[in-house]
Amino acid sequence: TPSGDGFLSPRSLSYDLDRQTGCRFIPKRDAAVSMDVVRHVITAASGGAGMREGKENPKEVGVGVADEFRRRMRGALLSVDTELTSNAADPSNTSTPSTSSTPTSTINSENDHNSSNTTRLLSFNAAPSTPTRASRVDPNCHDNIHVLSKPSLGYDPVSMSAGKVKVGRHIPSAPSRILDAPELVDDYYLNLISWGSDNVLAVALGQCVYLWNASNGNIEHLLTLDGQDDYVTSVNWAQGQGCSHYVAVGTNNAAVQLWDTKALKLVRTMNGHTQRVGSLAWNKHWLTSGGRDSAIIQHDVRAANHRCATFVGHKQEVCGLRWNDDGTQLASGGNENYLCLWDAAMSQRRNGAVDLSAVGPRQILTQHKAAVKALDWCPHHRGLLASGGGTADRTIKFWNTNSGALLNSIDTGSQVCSLLWSKHNKEICSSHGFSENQICLWSYPTMNKITELKGHTARVLHMAQSPDGSTVVSAAADETLRFWNVFGNPPSKQKSSAVLGGVVGGFMGGIR
Repeated sequence: TPSGDGFLSPRSLSYDLDRQTGCRFIPKRDAAVSMDVVRHVITAASGGAGMREGKENPKEVGVGVADEFRRRMRGALLSVDTELTSNAADPSNTSTPSTSSTPTSTINSENDHNSSNTTRLLSFNAAPSTPTRASRVDPNCHDNIHVLSKPSLGYDPVSMSAGKVKVGRHIPSAPSRILDAPELVDDYYLNLISWGSDNVLAVALGQCVYLWNASNGNIEHLLTLDGQDDYVTSVNWAQGQGCSHYVAVGTNNAAVQLWDTKALKLVRTMNGHTQRVGSLAWNKHWLTSGGRDSAIIQHDVRAANHRCATFVGHKQEVCGLRWNDDGTQLASGGNENYLCLWDAAMSQRRNGAVDLSAVGPRQILTQHKAAVKALDWCPHHRGLLASGGGTADRTIKFWNTNSGALLNSIDTGSQVCSLLWSKHNKEICSSHGFSENQICLWSYPTMNKITELKGHTARVLHMAQSPDGSTVVSAAADETLRFWNVFGNPPSKQKSSAVLGGVVGGFMGGIR
């Protein structure tokens, strides 16, 4: 039973039921009690009692300086008042210990439990209040000694440890469909899927390109490249009314092909590169291609002489290309860690004349430490660009492209392979490589993680977004395609139409 002063005495560790109420006292360890200090004081008190009984330990003679040093170090490491540990460990000191701001109960010699300084190990106190944000312990700090190898993060580790951000919709943790994609090339620098505005998904598998209509489930084989060493290195749908049925295909043999998917025929082949074409981007009737030869070529697909301009600024393979929504700025990423910004006005034809002179970038941003493949323009803020770096970088960076200022940088912990902004929420989705091979959804601008989607067993190389902005398809090196309802239905619709149809089996059979 509890003693009169509200604390348990050493001999009251058995619990007797109250005959009248039927309740019992359950001792609860005070959150402020340091068990390390308790253990030390008990040991010291036992030694002190033996000394009073004439059992002096000769090894402790003449070590006062060492004891004082240990006492002071112990107080500093455990964040306790050194007077508390001194009075508790010295049974000859019968003075009342000094009051400390820390509500840790003091412990005296066991032989003094009948004195005014009663031994106090446990106390019946109210449950501790929930710690506030300011009082939470930094996970990188232990006993007030900060870890020297604390990672440099772009976010607050305290907020990350508090849990994921909640949004007002359900985000399924499992994919809605899993499709087999054999012979999907495992190459970080390629871009092998594209979801067009007509709700048709183009997938490049080895030497072939397949089309899957997400509205009705029909699948078509578009092409197979000739040549044993040739394979598809990039695909991208044309945009705009009247041309959304055209798809551009880049090849390992440095050619850019334009295909009519309604007629299932090759329209034209455009040359200019000397090595494989790993990235493509449309801007109305202009097609921009980036190759391993470090060149970016602007093609006018309406003209017989298709080559409009050559963008020169990269030193290694161009692996990322993206035009902004109004077609005034182009962002490109390269294997030499460059992020280049270009103005569209510098590359267009004027009065029918063809200017084949080299066009330099308006800005070269060099803050990334690895290849820059993942690029996407924010649809909510003009001039806001997100970029992701490779294995040696692992960051997502946000840029003001008007000034070239770096707005924020987030260390994701793994290779960033692809980025997609939500069309109707201020959120951004990223896909990653080793070691988790996950897809992450972040809120912007706080960059708090909303959720992680796992399932792929190899790095998630590519992502594409459905035309209505609700579904994301991911393609990974494990040769699977997975569809995720990550962004939710558009605000204007109560329920999004089933973009996946429900006839996925035909697609699986077609791409095998």
